[in-house]
Amino acid sequence: MSSSASATTSASGRMPLMFLGHGNPMNALDDNRFTQSWARLGQMAGKPRAILMISAHWQTRGIAVTALEQPPTIHDFGAFPQALFDVRYPAPGSMQLAQRVQQLLAPQEVTLDKSWGFDHGTWSTLVHAYPQADVPVVQLSMNRVADHRFHFEIGQKLQALRDEGVLIIGSGNVVHNLGRMSWQDQNAEFDWARSFQDLVCRQIELDQPEPLFDYAALGTAANLSVPSADHYLPLLYVLGARHAEDSLSFETPEIQHGSLSMMSVVFR
Repeated sequence: MSSSASATTSASGRMPLMFLGHGNPMNALDDNRFTQSWARLGQMAGKPRAILMISAHWQTRGIAVTALEQPPTIHDFGAFPQALFDVRYPAPGSMQLAQRVQQLLAPQEVTLDKSWGFDHGTWSTLVHAYPQADVPVVQLSMNRVADHRFHFEIGQKLQALRDEGVLIIGSGNVVHNLGRMSWQDQNAEFDWARSFQDLVCRQIELDQPEPLFDYAALGTAANLSVPSADHYLPLLYVLGARHAEDSLSFETPEIQHGSLSMMSVVFR
């Protein structure tokens, strides 16, 4: 295991695979160790043919993919400075990738959605990783009525995209409990949050993700760390798309405000 992002795309041409801990939407505007890490990861991956994003902020009944030539930038939050609402991420969409996702997930129905765009789980990270916005991006929704193993299995079916020049990125947070956050102390770290993150890292290192599906059975630390599944589930897609021979790194494995993990997980 390494904490360095200095490696390059594999000699086979296979694209890396990432879960990014996106945290506060203000990271879109900030220059800090997390946004600098996303920029380095974009440089490491190189310019893909397209990007498939799985964001914590798009859950639907069933599965959908964005299918617009120019998806809008969605400001899915409130009570932030106007500068954040002014951000636009004008990357094109890709009908070709949307249809390829349909093909890979068949016979599971996948809706070609023309109402969603790029929510902040997508653009707050990509403005740093791919600031030119010149790579086509498609968002994949998460089926909110499916069990957790389902999300991992969808990731497995998408694995082939990595050999087709597509960068798969999950965007969420391994630990995300806003109700318990210590807002006054950015450097606070609750023991239960660190304990759960360490458990997740152990299972990833062992390439044994199954215990992570039913995280509620893992005890108090897990239930405090993941009070709702939305920010956790994108990780399962990424673990599903992993190849056994991938190298692994954990980037910025920090916990902020007691209960917000900023850790990213990278396979290459």
